Amino acid sequence: MGGSNEGAMKKTLLVTGGAGFIGSCFVRQCISERAARVVNLDKLTYAGNLDSLEPVLQDPDHVFIHGDVADRQTVRSIFAQYQPDAVVHFAAESHVDRSIDDPAQFVRTNVLGTFELLEAARQYLAGLPAGPRKAFRFLHVSTDEVFGSLGAEGRFTEASPYDPSSPYSASKAAADHFVRAYYRTYGLPTIVSNCSNNYGPYQFPEKLIPLMILNALEGKPLPVYGDGLNVRDWLFVEDHCRALWLILEAGKPGSTYNIGGDCERTNIEVVRTICRLVDELCPGLRHSPCQSLIRFVPDRPGHDRRYAIDASRIRAELGWAPQYDFLSGLRRTVQWYLENRRWVERVCSGAYRRERLGLVERLQ
Repeated sequence: MGGSNEGAMKKTLLVTGGAGFIGSCFVRQCISERAARVVNLDKLTYAGNLDSLEPVLQDPDHVFIHGDVADRQTVRSIFAQYQPDAVVHFAAESHVDRSIDDPAQFVRTNVLGTFELLEAARQYLAGLPAGPRKAFRFLHVSTDEVFGSLGAEGRFTEASPYDPSSPYSASKAAADHFVRAYYRTYGLPTIVSNCSNNYGPYQFPEKLIPLMILNALEGKPLPVYGDGLNVRDWLFVEDHCRALWLILEAGKPGSTYNIGGDCERTNIEVVRTICRLVDELCPGLRHSPCQSLIRFVPDRPGHDRRYAIDASRIRAELGWAPQYDFLSGLRRTVQWYLENRRWVERVCSGAYRRERLGLVERLQ
């Protein structure tokens, strides 16, 4: 990030979804590096957890507000009270399988929540002097899933057409369009980022990598969808958050920046690499080698075949590059889950038990 900000007036950031996986990483970086004061709005659903903020919860530069981004009164009162210099909007329902089971929640949070935040920001900016208004930024953190599925060749660029396949990606696509429309219609200084699959510490265990790590440690089956050859571009979460800070500091309003790790792997490659790391870091597991636990299961409905991000724009314009390759990032991730079983137990203490979600029959 931008390093210490001591001696200068710190920016105040309104971060939505700052108790989630990527949001909490961004908040921890901001606070630990004294880069900004953070007002953190999170609904604390199943994937948002205060345990992920434990290192910064008591820091005077961190203000936590338990609330819903789709609640108009809550959002507007935050703008009035804290007068943020920027918004970094992470808050979203984000799991594809859950969107198949309950799409309404994705529309409420991802679409309506984004709209309420945009409206509150627009009204807030109307009352600001010219200088602070010009400096204000609204960074909307989105996903590469809005682009749909790639063939065997090519990568998503900032100009790729939208072709969402799931209720989740459709809701994020709608939110992206609203954010851009508010720039074009009202002049709200918005920026959109679209990132590839994130992984790293503090990720809720329904996602592929933490699910496989934890199941491997416990000798449970490792379910791989379809033939395991679906491809994702993997990005270590700390690298993603550093990219977001650069965009916030130097990105151009009205622009879009793709953020990717240049790290394509098939799902089965990812699972096998996790197995090797677990075998190495936990020798003597009675179910070793962990690859014996792999089970191929029926594919997810509408499962996109391949994603890959062309991140050349952010590299060229802002000088960003990931610091972790896949193996070093994954090793660090596996090690973190080994050393933080209490965190895992606490976040899994609710309704989620690592069961398969998104099992609905497709209408013919």
